[in-house]
Amino acid sequence: MKTIRIIIEKNEDGFWAYAENEKAIVGGGDTVQDCKQDILDCIDTLKEIDTCPLSLKGTFELVYKFDAVSLLNYYKGVFTNAALEKITGINQKQIQHYATGHRKPRAEQRQKIERALHSLGKELLMLEL
Repeated sequence: MKTIRIIIEKNEDGFWAYAENEKAIVGGGDTVQDCKQDILDCIDTLKEIDTCPLSLKGTFELVYKFDAVSLLNYYKGVFTNAALEKITGINQKQIQHYATGHRKPRAEQRQKIERALHSLGKELLMLEL
């Protein structure tokens, strides 16, 4: 199965996305959800044309990759900076700098954020009520 990596970035008009490893897949929207839907609509449109890339005719999965600003802003209604500090070990002020784009996290810090969110996700998947 082919993995198509979709890069999502925040800009002044909303969100913008493009496929890192596939041509002609682009989308945008006011929210991340709108942007993801636009990507799916783009793929559906590409499937309808004669020159559709072979990778879209078979089975594929989409993996979304965010820049730090986009990720932190997308989830700001879910996670406070204090909550992110608790699960990542990164100071709240530093997280705020990343969220506003005043500073860019180094690769090590990005990995720390990613690992913490994945770990939380795995823990949540094991819960039962």
